[in-house]
Amino acid sequence: MTKRSKKYVDASHEAFGLRLATNISLISSLYFSLYPEKEKASYFPKLLDKMEQLFLKRPEELKELDLKRAKVGNWYQSEQLTGMQLYVDRFNKDIKGLDEKLPYFEELGINFLHLMPITTRPSGENDGGYAVNSYHKIDARYGTRKEFLAFTKKARSKNMILMLDFVVNHTSDEFEWAKKAIAGEEKYQNYYHTYPDRQIPDAFEKTLPEIFPATAPGSFTYNKSMERWVMTCFNSYQWDLNYTNPEILIAMLENLLNLANMGVDVVRFDALAFLWKKIGTISQNLPEAHQLVSLFRMCLQVIAPGVILLAEAIVAPRNIIKYFGEGLLEGNECEVAYNASLMALLWNSIATKKTSLLYKSLLETPSKPQDGTWINYIRCHDDIGLGYDDDFIRDLGLSPREHRKFLLDYYCGGLDWSPAKGLLFMYNPKNGDGRITGSAASLLGLEKALEQKDKNSITEAVAKILMLHGIILSYGGIPLIYAGDEIGMLNDYTFLENEDHKDDSRWVNRPKQDWEAVNKLASKKNHASSIFNGLKKMIQLRKKLPVFADVSPPITHPSSNPHIFVFERTNGKDRVWVISNFDENTQFLHVSWLFTIGIHPENNLKDGITGKKLKLERNLLQLSAYEHLWIMGG
Repeated sequence: MTKRSKKYVDASHEAFGLRLATNISLISSLYFSLYPEKEKASYFPKLLDKMEQLFLKRPEELKELDLKRAKVGNWYQSEQLTGMQLYVDRFNKDIKGLDEKLPYFEELGINFLHLMPITTRPSGENDGGYAVNSYHKIDARYGTRKEFLAFTKKARSKNMILMLDFVVNHTSDEFEWAKKAIAGEEKYQNYYHTYPDRQIPDAFEKTLPEIFPATAPGSFTYNKSMERWVMTCFNSYQWDLNYTNPEILIAMLENLLNLANMGVDVVRFDALAFLWKKIGTISQNLPEAHQLVSLFRMCLQVIAPGVILLAEAIVAPRNIIKYFGEGLLEGNECEVAYNASLMALLWNSIATKKTSLLYKSLLETPSKPQDGTWINYIRCHDDIGLGYDDDFIRDLGLSPREHRKFLLDYYCGGLDWSPAKGLLFMYNPKNGDGRITGSAASLLGLEKALEQKDKNSITEAVAKILMLHGIILSYGGIPLIYAGDEIGMLNDYTFLENEDHKDDSRWVNRPKQDWEAVNKLASKKNHASSIFNGLKKMIQLRKKLPVFADVSPPITHPSSNPHIFVFERTNGKDRVWVISNFDENTQFLHVSWLFTIGIHPENNLKDGITGKKLKLERNLLQLSAYEHLWIMGG
């Protein structure tokens, strides 16, 4: 060990002790709020011992990175970050194939990767890898642990941030604990919610909503070998963990750190809204779930403070904010959360060509804490849910049920005139609830336009794709692009030919990366090159503008034009106004209104994206179909 490395070892040990001393009071308070002292006090010293053991196991290189990030502060709020989400095998075969494409990410400007699950899972149905057989063993189809560790080291050398999933709510029925439970070991039966008869399951199911009513009705599955009922809120092969048992907390903390120690910077806490189960409730978003997530976070920050948590909570807007922590937990829960509300609202504005619900929701939903940040995205590997606030819809004079029906019809083939080509997911005819699947390009009209060979419609679809991505690149937080959207890939209907996928329409928006199209980007001018180069330009510009760091929130500016969305980013010194037209017709903003939000065209302003000087005609700013501007100083 060199003198320099010994210096960091000593400093990291000292820092661990200081972090533990600083946070022990909150960790203790959180623990005993969940686990009654008389019954579970003996596990608390075991938790503290486990934390020290896990710290000692953390690689020195990562401990050094922890110290550096602690000095930087909220590194995850930087304007330098732009992300991409992908399935490794669908992107480029395996980990080695992913490694080969690092130059591709660098060319586009991507330096944050969310890799979909790559650990071992059942060979048949496995919910896209979210039924886990292990939290840290690499599935052979992707490569080896050695190859992954080499990849993470290379990614770190390029300042590439890695995010992986931690399926915190459940394991597969093939997980080692589940196998021991099936074999009759009572200790492991208590790691899950298992019951000898239907009395407790029936009491739970009086209020538990069905997550997948069409394919996995009910919330319990009978295991014949074990002769017990198991809670399976998602699929029958996904067993819900029993966090009322503190042994599970300690065991899962170890799994979490084993994942982080592989070089993972951001841990996506999957399905964290479901962690705590209580009879008589819907067992989602319970206070205990928040306390549990905060306890995980505080332990993680003592052991590995360079690693942060992302809340995968696709819930109502007012509930999403809570996963940053509120009250005594503010700033002590997750550092990052999905901005699912913005995502859903953008799709609503595309369909309606109006921004009223978008403005209302953004203005009336509480803002996130200062130290938190969003993942902003227009779609992910999953479906698009319609989680709007019903009261906001009613305030606009609309029926929530009829409005959602319109959106499903617009995106899923229910309206002949709609340019969108998507599919329904988990539609429930009883209440009209449903979700939308489809690639961004197909949902935004590119697939239909190409089929019809309509040049104007192709141009409009490309403009919509760039506009939505331009909004997430500038809104505030970490923008995340789904792999394939950067070249306008269309729906992949081959999932219908796959026995494991045919009943899950989400696979339509998980196409394999089209490397042939990528190889032609430089030589062929088409929709793929227009989208790629447009995104590349905006990403490069974003990184040059400190105003896009998530230090202060966006300022929304509702205008009198119902088709236009305007918000402002400022850091007190510089200002950028982002203006988007959600209509296929040319729209206008009057100079008098521009003055009210601080835009003075005579001050040599320009659109940062095109570099063109801002011009008005007859005192009107004109925006063409789906035009998107970043107005800034000249």
